[in-house]
Formats: sequence, structure tokens, C-alpha cells
Amino acid sequence: MAHHVTLLPGDGIGPEVTSATLRVLEATGVEFEWDTHKIIGTSAVEEERPELPDDVPASIRERGVALKGPITTPVGEGFTSVNVQLRQRLDLYANVRPCVSLPGIDSPFEDIDLIIFRENTEGLYAGIETYDARLEIADSTARVTRRGSERIVDFCFDYAQKNGRDTVTLAHKANILKESSGLFLKVGREIAERYPDVNFNDRIIDNMCMQLVMYPQQYDCIVSTNLFGDILSDLAAGLVGGLGVTAGANFGDDYAVFEAVHGSAPDIAGQGKANPTALIRSAVMMLDHLNETKAAQAVNTALRDVYAAGEVLTADVGGSSSTTEFAEHLAARVEEEMAA
Repeated sequence: MAHHVTLLPGDGIGPEVTSATLRVLEATGVEFEWDTHKIIGTSAVEEERPELPDDVPASIRERGVALKGPITTPVGEGFTSVNVQLRQRLDLYANVRPCVSLPGIDSPFEDIDLIIFRENTEGLYAGIETYDARLEIADSTARVTRRGSERIVDFCFDYAQKNGRDTVTLAHKANILKESSGLFLKVGREIAERYPDVNFNDRIIDNMCMQLVMYPQQYDCIVSTNLFGDILSDLAAGLVGGLGVTAGANFGDDYAVFEAVHGSAPDIAGQGKANPTALIRSAVMMLDHLNETKAAQAVNTALRDVYAAGEVLTADVGGSSSTTEFAEHLAARVEEEMAA
């Protein structure tokens, strides 16, 4: 039976990395029926439509799962991030970012395997801002709620327990932000008591950043509030080769959106230079979510083999192959894995 999934190719390099990812998924033999929405973000605004047309979240609500390429977000002006809007409208409160080393990538560290769990709907990203034009003062309110804190921390512990991860670290700034970060830390300590088989510790956010660039192998699952989690996610991605090779997913109680977490890179769009690895790894997460375990393992194994061989890679990771060449080569390896 085919899986019904919403497909958002995005813009910039989005259509290219999406096409490459679909080729790899095709190689698994898993059947999909895609509900494709190309008009979103800037392309929607150009057609005088909302940047997040209502038919997009409606499609995800109907199907429950989406695969999304990068979508351009204007900096400092223009519309609110489509990514943020999707998370808030669908209540996708858990952003999950595995940061796992690939062989052959030039990095100061090897064998990194950690996951960032970021609260996705509140904190400083709640959008509670005011501006006093007379005094030229801008204020932003970081909204941290008990409910929001409980569900992301519980999601992290539950994931750790179900996936054989042994330690959860909570990152906070409770020494200074005693009410907002203090609440998050308090809730974390309470929920940790429900999972006695999972180790728990906490780190002040600045120390957490230092620890990650010195001893990243010591960390397993890291959970934090929205802004801190956003920063830690990119930092951790840098440990394994950057955003171009890092998967991402957004989960709520009812829906899941799997996405490339890198930008839309319009400067190289259409040139065949884009690396589709990030979206392919996100698609692996989607396969796991859909209980297509064999296919997920096949893509993971093939991806590691292709990187270890180093013969067919895109330029950003030291190769000279195009997006399509990389995808076709990887797809062939996936077919071999599925047939084994």
C-alpha cells in the first residue's frame, strides 16, 4: 500500500535536492503517492497569495506526513518564516536534529552521534514583539510554558528510551533567566524522575556550546528551548560537516514534517551543484516514521558506503559530481542493499 505524503519542493535549490531524494526513495521500492505543492513562500507572494497557502497545511493535516525542501525566508523584512508558520499552525512542537558523522568528511571529530531536541513553538520565536518608534526600543518576550516544556522534554526522554539512547542533557540559562529558563529546568528535573533508566544532567547554554566543540562524543540527546535549540542545532551540524549533510524533522502529536534544514542557496540554483544529502537523511527519518525500517537501513548503509568510497560526491564535500550523478549513484547502491 502506498504512503500518502505531502511534498513541498521549496525554492532555490529545493526542487533539485527534492528530485534527487525522490530518486533515492524510488530505489527502495517503497511506494508513495505525493500531493505536491510548488507554490509556497516567495513564489506564492509573487502570485499575490499568502506565503503559506491554506491548501498546504490542509494537505498535511489530511496525510499526516510531509517532506519539505528549503524555502527562502526574507531577512529583516518581508513575510514571517514559512517554516515557523508551519510549526505553529500544525503544533509541531518537537524539532529533532540528528547529527551523525559520515565517513570521508573533513571534520575535527569522528564518530559523532548526538541528537538535538528543540522546543519548536514558543520561547523567543513565539513572535511576541513590540516596537516603540518614538524611543526606538524593540522588545521581544520569551514565552515558556509548563505545558510546552513538559511535552518537548517528555518527547526527548521517550525517544531516548525507545531508541536505546542512555543520556539526556538539558541546556538552559537558569542562572540568569530564573523564571523562563528556570521553569524549563524545573520541568526537566521532574520529568527525568519518570525515566529512571535514562541518565539526566543539565548544562548552562554557554558552557554547553563550549562542551560541544571540545568533547562532543560525551553527549547523546540534548534538549532545549527554541532559540537555544536553534543555535545548538547548527553548532552540532558543524561538527559533522555542516547543514548540507544534516537531517531534520518536526513532530507534533498528529503530524510530522521532514525537512532539509539548510538554506535555499539561490546563487547556485539550477547549476547541479547542490548536495541532496540533508534531505535524503531527512527522508530516512521519514521512512523510519512510516515503519519502513528495511528501506531506511538500506539508504543509511548505502549513503555511508558512497561517502566512504568518496568517488561520487558533490563539490561541497570534496567531490566533482553533479546533484543528479550523486543521486543516481546512491540510488544504485540502495537497490543493491534492498536486493541483498
